[in-house]
Amino acid sequence: MALPEHILLTYGYILLFAWVLVEQCGIPLPATPVLLAAGALSAENELSISFSFLAAFVATLIADSSWFFIGRNYGHYVLRILCKLSIEPTTCVRTTQDSFTRRRAVTLMIAKFVPGLSTLAPPIAGKSGMAYRRFLVFDGIGATLWVGALLIAGRLFGDLLRHNPKILDWAGNFSGALLGLGIAGFIVARYIRRRMILRQWAQARLEPHELKSWLDAGERVYIVDLRSRADLEEDPYTLPGAHHHSPQSLAEHRDEIPADHEIVLYCDCPSEATAAKTALTLHRLGIEGMRPLRGGYGEWKRLGFPLEAFEPVLQIQTAGLTQIQQSA
Repeated sequence: MALPEHILLTYGYILLFAWVLVEQCGIPLPATPVLLAAGALSAENELSISFSFLAAFVATLIADSSWFFIGRNYGHYVLRILCKLSIEPTTCVRTTQDSFTRRRAVTLMIAKFVPGLSTLAPPIAGKSGMAYRRFLVFDGIGATLWVGALLIAGRLFGDLLRHNPKILDWAGNFSGALLGLGIAGFIVARYIRRRMILRQWAQARLEPHELKSWLDAGERVYIVDLRSRADLEEDPYTLPGAHHHSPQSLAEHRDEIPADHEIVLYCDCPSEATAAKTALTLHRLGIEGMRPLRGGYGEWKRLGFPLEAFEPVLQIQTAGLTQIQQSA
């Protein structure tokens, strides 16, 4: 008998609940094999598919709600930590923030099916100020789709086993090894890709003190703030003279970048991953001389160097505060 099924038969719904809860909290303990096994066991009436769904669904909502309130209270710090830990922070953190800004409901409903998005979406939802009831509705839909899809797939596999029991022996012997190899291959491939990117831009990294000396000396510098709109709303300040662009819009407006200026890119991620990837993208488009700022916005601010207010966000916040006061 396959190992996940043996464990499930021994500990039942409590194990299913705990396994899904741990995985959804961000610990890399894949719950997919366990949900598939629960679905397969329901074909033999050894587990109830309804109770299996309920256990996994409740575990998912508990984990996601915890991340939601952590994001609401400590969102900036949580995302910085996740950015450091992420294998490819540009893809995970920045893509999730941009996607959530445009399509909150859709992002929550599909998050469970996208690697890296499942853990990031709830804290970003909390950080963005989304109402908890609204979050619970769409996150619940996403949990229903994810848990239901895996249980149904397992149930279909269980029906197949009744016609050909030898499939179970094969799965029990090789599924663990294949799963391990697949996870290891995925991690190694992402790590190698990230190391290749880091090597290409590490030598071009600009120290904050060097940039400040350029600004003090009146050097011609074109500074680009690549932070997301959500980050700017939380901390509406930029480096002196900085221009705010998303990585996509900067590529589209590359003709506006002055050729006789030093180009400095910065983001809010400590590893400067967004700035690095954007620099590489613009390099492929023929724009040379881009320098990611070491430590990004956070390091510049930590050193106490001068900042300028980002007027578009401050105007919106001021207008919103005025409306609230008038309503009161």
